[in-house]
Order: sequence, then C-alpha cells, then structure tokens
Amino acid sequence: MTSTKFPEAEGHDLSEYQRQFKEEGFCIIPDVLSSKKAKEALDRLWKAAEESRRRGNDTYLPHLDPNESNVRVFYLMELDEIFRDLISHPTAVSMVQSLLGEDFLVSNFTANIARPGSGSMGLHSDLSLQCPDPWVAPWGLNVIWCLTDATFENGSTLYIPGSHKWQSRNDVPANAESMLIPFEAKSGSIICMEGRIWHTSGKNITKDEDRALLFGAYNAPFIRGQVNWAAGLSEETKKTLSPQMRDWLGVDANANVGRVKGVNKVY
Repeated sequence: MTSTKFPEAEGHDLSEYQRQFKEEGFCIIPDVLSSKKAKEALDRLWKAAEESRRRGNDTYLPHLDPNESNVRVFYLMELDEIFRDLISHPTAVSMVQSLLGEDFLVSNFTANIARPGSGSMGLHSDLSLQCPDPWVAPWGLNVIWCLTDATFENGSTLYIPGSHKWQSRNDVPANAESMLIPFEAKSGSIICMEGRIWHTSGKNITKDEDRALLFGAYNAPFIRGQVNWAAGLSEETKKTLSPQMRDWLGVDANANVGRVKGVNKVY
C-alpha cells in the first residue's frame, strides 16, 4: 500500500530496522514525517483533544495517571482524518507486517501528551493486557509517532531492554522498574515497540516543554483488539474507509476466517 499524502517517507530502506525490531524488540526510524507534517499533526491533535472533551470523553484518567498533566486522547481516527492516514502510513504498515505477517488488526490508536509535571503510569506490557501468558511470540506491537522530540526530561516512554523475552509474569523481576531506560527520538520519528516489551510513561520534569506521542497499536488477527471499531467509529467515518482499512479495523461482519491459516487445507 502506498500513500501520496506522505511523500517525505519515500526512500527509507527498512531492512535493518526490521532486523533490529525482530531481534531487540524495538527500533527507532527517524524522519518518517517532515517537521511541517509533525507540526500539523500536533496542532490537529490539540483540536482533537478539545473535541474529545466536548463529546464527553475526559482526557484525564485517574486510574492511569497521577494528575491531569497527562492529556490522553482516544478514538483518534474518529476525530480527524489525519490520524486515519497515520495509522495506515506505508512505513508503519511495513514494520507491522515484518513482525506480524500480511494479516493484522488495528487494535487501538491513542495520544498521550505529557505536560510539565506529569507523572508515570504503572509498569506493564501491552500484550499482557490483551492475553494471558505464556507470551511466546510477537503477537502485537506499537508504532509510536513522535510529534515533538521525546527525551528523558520531557517524559519519553521508558522501557526495559530485553523484556520481550519474558514469557510470564513470573519472569518479571522485583526490581524491574530500576531497569527502565528512555526511548529518545526526534520529532518526526517513529518508535516501533514489540507488544511484550515492559514499559511505562516517563515523568515530564521540564518547566515548559510538552511531549506529544501517538500510540498506534496493532495485533495478530486472532487476538481481539483493545477497541471494537464497529462500535467506536461513526457510520459517517466508516463510509470514508477503504476496503483495506475496513479489513484492518474489523468493521465488517467477517472475523478471523481467512486470516488465520491453520493446518486444514481449506483455502
């Protein structure tokens, strides 16, 4: 799938990033968005946050964050077309398919803006929130869009190197939080993070610097996504979706028949 909306992404050789992603559980790809496009996405994200609140969806969730300095925006694809373009961005899709194979589902797409004074959420892996252990394969991932620079000081995502090899909760050591280090990347980059990587949000200890990240979550087609898009998207938005996007979002009647290839020779 190609896109004319992101010409600046053309020319990336992803082979080395894909190798690192499979082996180390993460990679950082710079310059996927131009500075102009990243700024545009950030401006539209703030408008989406305002619209989300207008619709009755709070951007502060006490069970996730210790204070209102973390601004979370859900159902991004319902709020602005630019987020539907980003979730289907060809570089992101190539990275997803390199890990999950040709067939996958879009599980979620949210934003987390860490404002000065924001705190950290609880340590977790995304796959552990979706399916029970053992976690024996890379069945999910996040493509994280950096709309601003992401640094330790402004609250970039903290992760534990090698934790994608942990297969059960018993593998998580008692001192796991002491092993966290930050992803640091420039605005316009994407951070690809395997679903078994244990991580948390960082604390923004700056005085005047926001950190804005978008989290595009994808998973294998036999795992139920975090969002039911058939209910989470309006009929108006669904009408704008291509057949490919409808398939990735699972808004049609078919579930995993034809997606999961078993041992039976029926296809």
